[in-house]
Amino acid sequence: MESYLKNSRRTFLNASGISLGGIAMADLLCSESSAEESASAARQPHFPAKAKSVIYLHMVGAPSQLDLFDDKPMLRQYHNQPCPPEVTKGRDFAFIGKTSTLAGSPWKFRRCGQSGQSLSELLPELGTVADELAVIRSIHNDEINHAPAQMFLHSGFGRGGRPSLGSWVTYGLGSENADLPGYVVLVSGPKGGAGTSLWSTGFLPSVYQGIQFRSEGDPVLFLSSPEGHSRNDRRRVLDAISKLNQERLEATGDPEIETRISQYEMSYRMQASVPELMDITGETKQTLEDYGAEPGKASFANSCLLARRLVERGVRLVELYDADWDHHNNLEKRLSAKCGETDRPIAALIRDLKQRGLLQDTLVVFGSEFGRTPLNQGATNGKGLTGRDHHKDAYTMWLAGGGVKGGVSFGRTDDFGMDIVENPVHVHDLNATILHLLGLDHERLTYKYQGREFRLTDVHGKVVEEILA
Repeated sequence: MESYLKNSRRTFLNASGISLGGIAMADLLCSESSAEESASAARQPHFPAKAKSVIYLHMVGAPSQLDLFDDKPMLRQYHNQPCPPEVTKGRDFAFIGKTSTLAGSPWKFRRCGQSGQSLSELLPELGTVADELAVIRSIHNDEINHAPAQMFLHSGFGRGGRPSLGSWVTYGLGSENADLPGYVVLVSGPKGGAGTSLWSTGFLPSVYQGIQFRSEGDPVLFLSSPEGHSRNDRRRVLDAISKLNQERLEATGDPEIETRISQYEMSYRMQASVPELMDITGETKQTLEDYGAEPGKASFANSCLLARRLVERGVRLVELYDADWDHHNNLEKRLSAKCGETDRPIAALIRDLKQRGLLQDTLVVFGSEFGRTPLNQGATNGKGLTGRDHHKDAYTMWLAGGGVKGGVSFGRTDDFGMDIVENPVHVHDLNATILHLLGLDHERLTYKYQGREFRLTDVHGKVVEEILA
């Protein structure tokens, strides 16, 4: 009898619409500041922002900072000599032992721009915009292997399950375009390391998930209507599904159902907005040549041009993942080839943004999960450079536009490039700075999950004031 009464009370509460889920849903619908509102709705930052959007250039696999950004003449002087034991004492590497030889860069460095930024000869085009860059040569990460380090950089945690930077940003700010996602991902080359988990929403509502756009075929998977079905057919189907979802939402109060309704409607609008966005044939011949972009081709150059088009339309965060920077061997040939693919479009992106008046509102970030060692990986037979192992303790990233002080060099490593000796910047500090430029206080941008207030920077992070304009 007691069991029957309990079940009857539960049935009554559910049917009456005053279940715990119903009460929660009522509160949710009444709150104008609901965390579940559409990510396409722009929201106010914590304080006046210097940047409205971010283009994040992530080089998957980790380029060698010692061959691109951090010139070490002493390494060249002692190239192929045994590494002093004190340099590697107490340190672990991913693949090489502690008795490897020192490896100087085979490429020359030069001073670029009025600021005299030191850049490798592998980056001639980037050198033309050197005065826009704030180069941080003292970044460090906690993780030594690719996938954990990538997740730590993007989510503040070395394992899956936490929201990415892009999800945190769209959760905090939304997007200025109701017809496009607030967080878009472009991939050139095969996914590496942590793959799609890098743009995961984690425990945040799934409306803040990064959406991957593609340069070939359907720009977004399953966006096109099936053959033989018109947009009117799709509209009728969506209306019917929306009605059923709304009834279920009212019964259960599950916020993910509201996300589903919102995303179905976004997908319908994207059927019109995305094809126009992805069609770069309308760009001038000069613009296409500047980027090295080719309509209909999947490439990093096309991704850079699309990134400009996306922020131009109010997308909040665009992340470009470019693969094949993990050079444990054949580094001289492979690094040169990768720079040949990326140097020109990155410089073109910065120039294009500046010419259109977008750079002041767009923060461009370039970097990776970690750097490379000043030690040779593999036998060199007394000459050349074979490869470099992972190095999490000291590497380089740079920022441009969006409230950053151009022409700045911040942080310094020792003569071998092994350790930071001046102004260390942890990846939590980097993320705190990115959020700050967007008008978000990293300590206030929180989400309660499993009884705890979480944030991107965990319990760490400080803004790098020295690089702010």
